[in-house]
Amino acid sequence: MRKSFLGYGVIIVLAFLLGGAVVANNTETPFLSGLLGTQKEAAVSAQDEAQQAAFLPGAGQMGVADIVEKASPAVVNIEARFKVNVNPGNPFFNDPFFREFFGDDFEMQPKSQYQTGIGTGFIISKDGYIVTNQHVINNADQVYVKLTDKKQSLPAQVVGQDYELDLAVLKIEGSGYPTLPMGDSNRMRVGDFVLAIGQPYGLDHTVTTGVVSAKGRPITIGDRNYKNLIQTDAAINPGNSGGPLVNMKGEVIAINTAVNVQAQDIGFAIPINTAKGVLKDLMTSGKVIRPYMGIRMIDMTPDVAAQLQLDSTAEGALIVEVIEGSPAAKAGLQYLDLITAIDKKKISSGTDVQDFIEKKKVGQKITIQVLRKGKKIDIPLTLQAKP
Repeated sequence: MRKSFLGYGVIIVLAFLLGGAVVANNTETPFLSGLLGTQKEAAVSAQDEAQQAAFLPGAGQMGVADIVEKASPAVVNIEARFKVNVNPGNPFFNDPFFREFFGDDFEMQPKSQYQTGIGTGFIISKDGYIVTNQHVINNADQVYVKLTDKKQSLPAQVVGQDYELDLAVLKIEGSGYPTLPMGDSNRMRVGDFVLAIGQPYGLDHTVTTGVVSAKGRPITIGDRNYKNLIQTDAAINPGNSGGPLVNMKGEVIAINTAVNVQAQDIGFAIPINTAKGVLKDLMTSGKVIRPYMGIRMIDMTPDVAAQLQLDSTAEGALIVEVIEGSPAAKAGLQYLDLITAIDKKKISSGTDVQDFIEKKKVGQKITIQVLRKGKKIDIPLTLQAKP
């Protein structure tokens, strides 16, 4: 009896456990439900984190909001004031009958007023040096700078500017200013994320994001020929000029310069390496010191070759003017000399000559090979500073 009772007891317990397990699988007790729910949430959370990680910046990089928070204090608004003369506007002053009766002495003199242009810049040193575009302050009579933590604008001095590169350096008094580090624009790749910070249409410290769309873009705006710009789809508008284009490490990799008004999402910026190469000249000499030959050239074409009775395959840069007193004049270069090589490097166009000279230094000696009246001549020349 005892054994039978124990046997029935074991069977009952096993049946209860099996039945409970089945019920738990179908209905989930509160305890098991909470346990399974926690496991599922952990799995979903891990999956979400993995997906989010794919969109987060890589090593050494920051999020957009972090970059903006760090960079904005060093981005400044620039106000350039230009003096203009305004006629008082009374139509009687220009009426010949009125002037016949009252004479020219009655004429009022034009009144001087100021027009204002806006732009953006960024601080590169704690003692207040600021980089911007030259066209932002070109011919300005007064320049003022406003920082994010200052209510009043500060007067700024233009210490250096270069029209060709469209770069300018300003200086404000004081010290301890926030700065923006300069990166390496040569390391930027097409597709890299970038941020533009500026004051488009006067809306200060506006941030737009995009990517590097292309590199090495040449464009012409008016009489400015830009040779090596970074193209971006980060929105750039009037007022952004001179502001920083920043990489995901918070470094300036270009200076926002121009926008294609006939298209959307096409902006251009000057690579920061271009600026770094001339900052010392701008800050110490007020201008970029460039090597100079002193000639005017045209490209050799089949039509030009025919006029000069040269072979139609002739290539090079044809000298059409030698400037008096220039290094070229001192070296003995002449009108209609055809430059075919410099330091044994083949020259196919005037652009080749310009690119070669731009990489040299003032005082450096070069050898120019020219074709003159059918003869090849090597002419040594010492480069001087461009006036």
